[in-house]
Amino acid sequence: MSEEIILAGESKPPSRHLRDHDNRCARRRRENNGTGNPQVPINICPSEISVLLLFNLDPNWSTHEQAAVFDITSQLGKALGKAGYRTTLVPVTTSNLDGVLSNYDPLEHVVFNWCESLPGVQHSEWLVAEYLEQRGFTFTGASSAIIALAQDKCRIKQLLDESGILTPRWQIHNNVSTVRWSRFPAIVKPSREHCSEGIDRNAVCTTEAELKNRIRYIIERHQQPALVEDFIDGRELHVSLWGNGSIDMLPPAEMEFSLIKDDRGRLCTYESKFMPESEQCQNIKTVLPAPLSKDERRDIEQVCKSAYLVAGCRDYARIDIRMRDGVLYVIDINPNSDISPDTSTILAADFVGYTYGEFGDHIVRLAAHRHPVWGNRRSNKFHMPK
Repeated sequence: MSEEIILAGESKPPSRHLRDHDNRCARRRRENNGTGNPQVPINICPSEISVLLLFNLDPNWSTHEQAAVFDITSQLGKALGKAGYRTTLVPVTTSNLDGVLSNYDPLEHVVFNWCESLPGVQHSEWLVAEYLEQRGFTFTGASSAIIALAQDKCRIKQLLDESGILTPRWQIHNNVSTVRWSRFPAIVKPSREHCSEGIDRNAVCTTEAELKNRIRYIIERHQQPALVEDFIDGRELHVSLWGNGSIDMLPPAEMEFSLIKDDRGRLCTYESKFMPESEQCQNIKTVLPAPLSKDERRDIEQVCKSAYLVAGCRDYARIDIRMRDGVLYVIDINPNSDISPDTSTILAADFVGYTYGEFGDHIVRLAAHRHPVWGNRRSNKFHMPK
């Protein structure tokens, strides 16, 4: 069952806290002189657009997990409602998307695609986008082909190599008998997972014996080839970008590892992202904006924009990079990156003055460029209110 979020018509005045936040946002936008401002259409009144906020809600999850997901999704829904959009939350609780979306006319809606999988179907994020494409829906974020590409780390690494974008040296292995690797430390990852699935401190290997054991573990545990990479033990930056044609970079965020003394622990593991009580989650700090020189920021922007374009990202994405001895390495490309309120992407947008609703508004407007109705009414640039 979908739930409609109705906030745009509220007559209650904003709280002092919200007014102060809005004033700070406007001031930061002026101070930053438009930094991070993507090209979006302006000739659209948000109240004209119905947004379907599509998200997965697996019935096999615990009651607590379902409530947490619904709460986070509702925050985005309410933010879009405050921005003026008629927003309907559409949970995906089955692999049958026809049953979920059959009552919605593609000409009358923009889908905010926040659906990461079909319940019970592994590696199915791209299938959601494919369904939307086949049914003629306009939706936010990457196409099905690009989501599928990003899921396959081998293909992404090949694409980066072919494009001359530096990425750590790598190999793919289906069994340990093929291993010929001499660079240590190395890191071993599942080749077709995301969100750091399969990555923990034991992913970092310092000897050939450890490497072969980890490769064997990944193949058996995850039923897929193992990706071996040169472990770049340096600064890690998460760089959010948005836009189409004209791409803009938000302030890079640094994952700060100084509290972690274990050499193997200086990386973003599954625990650090999804287990708040874990030592890694508590000891990895997000520094925003990352302390960077003007030249470092320029180089990061150039590398990340190139990776964004080469991978075919659309509307928004996050590029994860590492720096070692001043050299930048792309370690991951995340189209449709997580935009929950506490993520580096949203914190970076907030830093330069965008509320959560304004961020969502921009993403909807970028998608509206592609809509057969609203896409005909656009301008080259979106001007933020003062």
